[in-house]
Amino acid sequence: MRIDLHTHSTASDGTDTPAELVRNAAAAGLDVVALTDHDTTRGHAEAIAALPESVTLVTGAELSCRIDGVSLHLLAYLFDADEPELLRERELVRDDRVPRARAMVAKLQELGVPIEWSQVARIAGDGSVGRPHIASALVELGVVPTVSDAFTPEWIADGGRAHITKHELDPFTAVRLVKAAGGVTVFAHPLAVQRGRTVPESAIAELAACGLDGIEVDHMDHDAPTRVRLRGLAADLGLLATGSSDYHGSRKTCVLGEYTTDPEIYGEITRRATGAFPVPGAGGSRS
Repeated sequence: MRIDLHTHSTASDGTDTPAELVRNAAAAGLDVVALTDHDTTRGHAEAIAALPESVTLVTGAELSCRIDGVSLHLLAYLFDADEPELLRERELVRDDRVPRARAMVAKLQELGVPIEWSQVARIAGDGSVGRPHIASALVELGVVPTVSDAFTPEWIADGGRAHITKHELDPFTAVRLVKAAGGVTVFAHPLAVQRGRTVPESAIAELAACGLDGIEVDHMDHDAPTRVRLRGLAADLGLLATGSSDYHGSRKTCVLGEYTTDPEIYGEITRRATGAFPVPGAGGSRS
């Protein structure tokens, strides 16, 4: 089995619609794909309706969190999307995205960048607006050559010249809420140092003690020594070690299935989840 547990669609900051994403997952030879848009489950229904027979969909979201001033992302899988407390927190994060993005555009304008809100809104479309949309606008304007080059201290990285913080969940609260909604939690790209500051391993240990299920080990932003280090940390803390592409369509260079999760780890994730079940493709089986 080929299992990719971290992808994004136009429901947040990817360039594939949810329907295109699941069809592309089938074309890439994936057996299982998770749709984990930022702080939203809005793309799930479309993905399920378009699901090819060969692909199983894991519903999820990537939750925006912050601890001690450091942003981190928590992948939440197979939770009850209608659980009121978790839904309320996701909506608070989403509602802060537009004011935050507008403020970042204003900062960029102060820095002499000829960016307009209308340009960012066009790029975001119906998705939850975020920094990748602003980064894409900077690429369009020729300010930076790639989206990744916008995520630097010079521009919109955490603490960068044009960065604005947004409402983010406390990760301990997020773990509690996801578990209360029957879901499973995995710390996304925990040592992606090129994205900015990362949390110390002691914080990962504290999250593990509070119920964190796993950490994303195999990821494009982790080099080989980092993956070895994280795999050892997962073993020491009794955490599941996952692998994922973090696919965003054409917005990033990663491809579907670039990194994958071991079938045994996937099986454990599905065993722990009680809020929702993986959705088999047309003609598939839940067994």
